[in-house]
Amino acid sequence: MIKILVADKIAEEGLELLKAQPDVELTNKPKWNPGEMAAEIGKHDGAIIRSGVKIKAAELENPGRLKAIARAGVGVDNVDVTAATKAGVLVMNTPDANTITTAEHAIGLMMALSRKLAPADAHVRAGLWERNKYMGTQLAGKTLGIIGFGRIGRAVAKRALGLEMKVVAFDPFFFANNALDGQVSMTHDLESLLPQCDYVTVHVPGDKTKGLIDASKIALCKKGVRFINCARGGVISEKDLAEAIASGHVAGAALDVFETEPPAKDSPLFALGDKVLLTPHLGASTNEAQTAVSIDAVNEILLYLRGKGIEGAVNAGGIEMNLSAPEKAYADLAQRMGIILGAIAEKGFNSITLRTNGELPKRIAATLQRLAVIELLKGHVDQTPNVVNVLHLAEQRGISIRQETMGQAMQRTLQHSIELEITEGDKRHSTIGTVFADNLPRVLAIKGYWMDMVPEGAMALIVNKDRPGVIGYVGNTFGQQKINIADMTISRKGDKALMLLKLDAPPTTECLTALQKDSGIEVVKTFVLPALPPAGA
Repeated sequence: MIKILVADKIAEEGLELLKAQPDVELTNKPKWNPGEMAAEIGKHDGAIIRSGVKIKAAELENPGRLKAIARAGVGVDNVDVTAATKAGVLVMNTPDANTITTAEHAIGLMMALSRKLAPADAHVRAGLWERNKYMGTQLAGKTLGIIGFGRIGRAVAKRALGLEMKVVAFDPFFFANNALDGQVSMTHDLESLLPQCDYVTVHVPGDKTKGLIDASKIALCKKGVRFINCARGGVISEKDLAEAIASGHVAGAALDVFETEPPAKDSPLFALGDKVLLTPHLGASTNEAQTAVSIDAVNEILLYLRGKGIEGAVNAGGIEMNLSAPEKAYADLAQRMGIILGAIAEKGFNSITLRTNGELPKRIAATLQRLAVIELLKGHVDQTPNVVNVLHLAEQRGISIRQETMGQAMQRTLQHSIELEITEGDKRHSTIGTVFADNLPRVLAIKGYWMDMVPEGAMALIVNKDRPGVIGYVGNTFGQQKINIADMTISRKGDKALMLLKLDAPPTTECLTALQKDSGIEVVKTFVLPALPPAGA
């Protein structure tokens, strides 16, 4: 029997589906005392939750027979995915079930804002009838800009087209010139999108997009623009938005998500009257959506536990990689190289190429490629990339994924190595790495600059003019900020040099600002890599 724990309140339809399965033993316990779940969850093969329960590292220290956790909803913030992966537990969510309801809410907010429906309703309930106070704006003929063209962004676009709006969209990981059979024009930078729009709606993940729309971006918009946010709180700076509305540059905004939820009582948004429409995170709050996420969660967990496949996975726990120790070392190297190139890229990228040299990396090239692409896309797409979905996510955005063999010159130089290359427009960035006999990952080249560095922890990459004084300036700058340089490698090419520094702590904002002010320094990039795996792991 498959033992399933429903550890949170889910729709009755989901419970009935589980009860109807002859091979399932159901435990339905939607309420828990502190610390109680840790002793119970490992007695089950799978657990289904929503947002009311947290499964953290403590609950996964002794996973027992637990093989899968299904979250009936999109986010998995209430699951320690890292701890689950270490425990061999697959984590799944149901990203598609609330696509339509969130898209409908965005369109509904746009309509309600344009026609002043909320204040008009309050006006009539107060016994008043001053119709001229509530003159609205029609949507037909207006231009809607969609930032983020994933599942929900596309659903919003389809509905806006039905309202006879012109739709333009921006997604740094979508490289086609148009979408939806040519009905949506894709722009390739945010700065060119914003001036076109009468309405702007955001549908981006929250990891790396906080403050994406700030005062400088709002200033690019035409006067009278309106903003909609049903994605993540903080994608649009509430302070900057409120100031722009108060000044008259922005005509209004409708927000379903906030930087702090619920918003603080002194939020500047509250002083803006009917120019702002606020709802309490209702994007997925429909009966249909809650039923759908519950049924999807049940189907996903049963599919996996019956050994018939994987859907909705957000980690690699259920993928059999079965790698030897040397192969694991190359897998770790590929992930580190993906993080490095992801930090170097200025915007999105339109191709990713993995080149292998030698039989060992060639044998697991598909795994290495997926692991590297996961790190490159992480935080840039509205689904969590994993080894199951990452190539599909890249394909959706027009990113070309290739595997090749290294050139003969490189083959003669190194017995085994891998090269990861990305292109953003006509720019190419690459990194070459290998694993020596000590099983430690080595970075041998970045952007054509040769070196030898074990990449781990907080790091900084600096490209500078090759002239006296720059290295000293960099060292003094870090020293003034009390940041120790643990290791440094310097490579020269023509009249430029590249410094790769290993730091004891990530650089402060003040440190980065000081470095960028120096005329000799052209590029400063920082990133944090995982600690090295223990010997023999």
